[in-house]
Amino acid sequence: ISSGSFRTHGMIVAPCSMKTLSAIVHSFADSLLIRSADVVLKEQRKLVLMPRESPLHAGHCKLLYEAAQLGAVISPPMPAFYNEPATIDDQVNHSVGRVLDLFDLDVGVVNRWNGKKEKPTVREPLGNGTTVKDFS
Repeated sequence: ISSGSFRTHGMIVAPCSMKTLSAIVHSFADSLLIRSADVVLKEQRKLVLMPRESPLHAGHCKLLYEAAQLGAVISPPMPAFYNEPATIDDQVNHSVGRVLDLFDLDVGVVNRWNGKKEKPTVREPLGNGTTVKDFS
C-alpha cells in the first residue's frame, strides 16, 4: 500500500493526530502510515483525515489548511445533532458513515434527508444488537 503501483480507492486516517497530520503535510514518511498517505496524495487519490484535537490553535489550523491544499479532505468527527441521536453510538456512526459516504460506501448508519420535516428513526447501530427506536 506504500507504492503508487498498488491501486487503492484512497485512505482514511482516523483518528488523525496533529503529529500524523504534520508528517503527512511535510512528507516526513518515516512510517507505513505516512508513506501510504503520501502515495495517496501523489497519485491524486482520496485522502480523508479525521483530526482528533480540540481545541485547535493557529498552527493546527495552518496544517489542516495545508493538507487541504495538497488534496486531503478534512472531516473532523463532529457530532451532528440535527438528526437527534439517541446514543453515543448514533453520533459515532454518523461521523463514520459520512466519511464512508465520501468513498460511496453506504453502510446504513446515516439518517438521510428526505425533504420532509419528521422525527427521525434511529437505525440499529453497527454490531451492538440494540433495537431501532422510533421518536414519533
